[in-house]
Amino acid sequence: MTEHTGPGFGFLRSAARRAGSIAELLDVMWEQDRNDGRPPYISVSQLRVLYIADRENGIRMRALTRLLGASPPSASRLIDRLQALGFVERRPSPDSRREVVLCVTHAGREHLARVRERRDRLLRQALDSMPGHQRAALAEGLAGLQQALTDHPMLRLLAEDVPPTPTLHD
Repeated sequence: MTEHTGPGFGFLRSAARRAGSIAELLDVMWEQDRNDGRPPYISVSQLRVLYIADRENGIRMRALTRLLGASPPSASRLIDRLQALGFVERRPSPDSRREVVLCVTHAGREHLARVRERRDRLLRQALDSMPGHQRAALAEGLAGLQQALTDHPMLRLLAEDVPPTPTLHD
């Protein structure tokens, strides 16, 4: 069990609070920038669906709903809007006729690339104002944070979310 009273706990609490504050600033900055890009403008929730579907191409609807922390009807409405824009498509699951998987289209990937490029540009501007030694330390720390988040149970697919791998006997 992790001890939450040792001398490092205050540092961890402070670092977590600072990371949260940075995430909030980025949310505000990116929301302001969202309207500077070319249409279509999609909501933060729709963008979140695109991020997940891009990372887990062919994700089952059930898994997507769980990762979003949304109800099935809410997730379905988000996907309906993205599908109407041509950014995603629903396909039958290859291993179950009762399930549907979500795939990002070429247009969806292009839209994500534009969003990511605008965000990268804004971050490069901020990073450019930092001294080199701080940028190097930040890059190393962010790599570790990204790995820790990638490994976090809330962001991982469960075994039942992943279709079975065909064997030679199938």
